[in-house]
Amino acid sequence: MRAVSKKKKTPENVIALNRKARFEFHIEETMEAGLALEGWEVKSLRAGRVNLQEAYVLIRRGEAWLIGCTITPLPTASTHIKPDPTRTRRLLLHKKEIARLTGAADREGYTVVPLDLHWKRGKAKLSIGLAKGKKKHDKRADQKEQDWQRQKQRLMKHKV
Repeated sequence: MRAVSKKKKTPENVIALNRKARFEFHIEETMEAGLALEGWEVKSLRAGRVNLQEAYVLIRRGEAWLIGCTITPLPTASTHIKPDPTRTRRLLLHKKEIARLTGAADREGYTVVPLDLHWKRGKAKLSIGLAKGKKKHDKRADQKEQDWQRQKQRLMKHKV
């Protein structure tokens, strides 16, 4: 029997990243959700015409929704439909996952944010995270740590 290796998220699998989410929030838990998309949206995702910067996840009436995600239609999109780039898209999660997110998001200061959009076995998946907002001093400390790591890499590069 041959062991099947699991593929990691590689740069070619990732469609879009929400880099601002990791800067603005402490991500405590992540999970993966499917997306209910239309045909023109999938074509636009393949072309990489998506923006997650202003997007957020809202849980309403036992369903999870992605709001504020912009998927720009291709100019060659069908003429008989009017594509809406910022429409609300349904996230496909199990009821237990939605219940866990609802309970966690109701706590003070917690929210659910989209982290990245990627392909998995030919299907578009959204990584979402249960997050708590960072204070200004936390952001400064993270920035300072990143600068130090970058500077350390430069020093090591020049020593060799």
